[in-house]
Parts: sequence; structure tokens; C-alpha cells
Amino acid sequence: MVLWIINIILLLIILAIVFWEVYLRVMAKRSATMLEEEEFREGMRRAQVIDVREKDVFDAGHILGARNIPYTVLKNSLGSIRKDQPVYIYDQKKSLSIRTANQLRKAGYQDIYILKGGYDGWSGKIKSKKI
Repeated sequence: MVLWIINIILLLIILAIVFWEVYLRVMAKRSATMLEEEEFREGMRRAQVIDVREKDVFDAGHILGARNIPYTVLKNSLGSIRKDQPVYIYDQKKSLSIRTANQLRKAGYQDIYILKGGYDGWSGKIKSKKI
């Protein structure tokens, strides 16, 4: 009996993880275009590159040319993001970027792109603050 309960709980956990991944993919597809690093690097000179991680993580290292608008303050900072230019977003992996893209889409932004591998997959130039 105990084994059945454990199996059911594990199954529910696995289903929740699968559901969350599917939800993120659907939300990403609806809100933004995923770009490989090469495509991201080529287009970022003509775009607003936004790092949505928290400031301390941003200061530890970020893509050269990116500005920091943490996801937690995004609603208050929408006025600083132009609607007439493409918006390139990244975070550590991509889940925060997807949520950011969804919020931007709801606020009327259309040219939204996400770095597929996030900062973890970035091999280009970076900048970090010396402590």
C-alpha cells in the first residue's frame, strides 16, 4: 500500500514537471522567437539587449552591451523599453526570459527574441564588475 502511494506521488511530480515544460514552450512560442547564439549575436547591435536576472547576478557577469532590468521590476520599467526596436532578452537559462516575453507581448511589444541557451550557453564577450 505504501509503495502505491509513493508511486502515485512520483507520477504526479513527473506530470507536473512535464506540464510546466509544455506550458513554457507554448508561452515562448506565442510570445517570442527563440534565437541561437549566432543569430542573437548578429541582431543584438540593432536591438535592446535586456538581462532579466537580478542585479547581483548581472554584476557578476553579463553579455557585453546588455542592460539589466530584473524580472521583479519589469512592470515598473516598461517605459524604458522602446516598442519600435527589437527586444532581445536573456536570463540564466530561459524560463525567466519566457515569462518576461509574455509580459512584454501583453503590454503591446511585438519584436521579442530570447537567447535559446541563456547566459549559461553564451560564449561571446561578457563584462563583469570587479569587486
